[in-house]
Amino acid sequence: MPLTRRDFAKRSTAAGAGVALTGSVGVLATAPGAVGRELPEQGLPEADAPAPAAGARGRAPGYGPLIPDPAGILALPAGFSYRIITRAGVTTLESGEPTPSHHDGTATFPGPRGTTLLVNNHELKGPRAQWPHPVPLADGLVYDPAAAGGCTVVEISRDGSHVCERVGIAGTSTNCAGGRTPWGTWLTCEETEDKAGRNGMTKDHGYVFEVDPLAPHDPHPTRAPRPVKALGRYAHEAVVVDPGRGHLYLTEDADRPNGLLYRWTPPHGFQHGRGRLRTLADDAGVLAAPRCYDSGGRFVDDLSRATRTGTVYGVDWIEVPDRDARHTPVRRQFADKMITRARKLEGMWWADGGAYVVSSYAREESPARHDGQVWFYDPRRRTLTLKVLLGVNPDPGRDGAFDGPDNITVSPYGGLLIAEDGEGVQHLFGATDDGRTYPVARNDLNIGTADDPEYSEFTGPVFSPDGRTLFANIQQPGIMLAITGPWRRQR
Repeated sequence: MPLTRRDFAKRSTAAGAGVALTGSVGVLATAPGAVGRELPEQGLPEADAPAPAAGARGRAPGYGPLIPDPAGILALPAGFSYRIITRAGVTTLESGEPTPSHHDGTATFPGPRGTTLLVNNHELKGPRAQWPHPVPLADGLVYDPAAAGGCTVVEISRDGSHVCERVGIAGTSTNCAGGRTPWGTWLTCEETEDKAGRNGMTKDHGYVFEVDPLAPHDPHPTRAPRPVKALGRYAHEAVVVDPGRGHLYLTEDADRPNGLLYRWTPPHGFQHGRGRLRTLADDAGVLAAPRCYDSGGRFVDDLSRATRTGTVYGVDWIEVPDRDARHTPVRRQFADKMITRARKLEGMWWADGGAYVVSSYAREESPARHDGQVWFYDPRRRTLTLKVLLGVNPDPGRDGAFDGPDNITVSPYGGLLIAEDGEGVQHLFGATDDGRTYPVARNDLNIGTADDPEYSEFTGPVFSPDGRTLFANIQQPGIMLAITGPWRRQR
């Protein structure tokens, strides 16, 4: 049922006052220690912002300046260290085959005998022959034998002395992000719209698949991979699960036109659980896209139009006509004034009773430009609130400014931890509840040249179940890192 204008006015007042944060962020700026700012409607400011006075908010957030790595991989604050867990083409799987490349979305799970399990996406698009290190075609775990992507499951012993890696799913394409489920599995998302016969594929792609990290320790309900077609076929990015209502929220990273946020409502009586999604009929439940409007009841065509943090939009949900996109991509099945779009819809995280949703940047394809937004969707109020807004970074090559948020996680030490996928220097950075930002790590691995340096994005930041270790990936060539140090509460 659509929200009335009176309902929206009540709900937007409450949402605009801020969400009760459990390690989340209200406003985010673009320089370490800076206070987040609103963007004036006439244009976006430069990324640099003056730091607040030293005594205004107590000690500066974070862990101090980053120290360059003599090994040329990862700069960290004093007292922190890292270990390489897997590296494409160097470490090997249990089968003896090399670790696949292009690490992306990752989740952690408690494993047997005190181990930690990590499911790691490998964002490999197109046929296997194009990649030196595709995901091996493990027996019983292959969807399309022509496709290079998939997931591996990494198991680390309690003391970190033993690491083994195995295939979780193979024969999928462009496995970008995904999401952890409340029942202990991983939903891996294909960021592609390739159909059988295109780019060497023998099956249609652009789906979500469920991966069980506990196999082979427990019975394997996700062998013989089957796409969850009820969640639609499009360029998936990430997914989160509302543990109370059973809804799934999904992002789409696409343009021409810009992509969409989706909500899937399960059919009446459906009970979630390990392997249950694969039992659904292809048209089960309702897949819908948002139609947003402001407090005056005016339709909002694109989320980039919000130029002030605290902006609140009401949300109605419009059903997708053909979720399998048999003839027309899903995002093109709506007239321009039917739904609300956004550029580079990327990472998501469920916390504080709702979904944090990233729009990584907006350029000419959008009504207004920015270098990153994070929205909070409140399913109870049915509102989207702009929590994070990054101005366009004028100097991406300068260390210290942040842009292009992608994968995100909520830190057990307070605030958000964000992987940067912007231009120039790449960071993992944190953001406190009051909006100050600080660096956690910098990618020092130059995959370009001395004259023209290039640094790959960070992906998949996630803490271990006990909160002591931060895992993150450098996507190219594909390195999984375990970061430890004197973590402390960020106030």
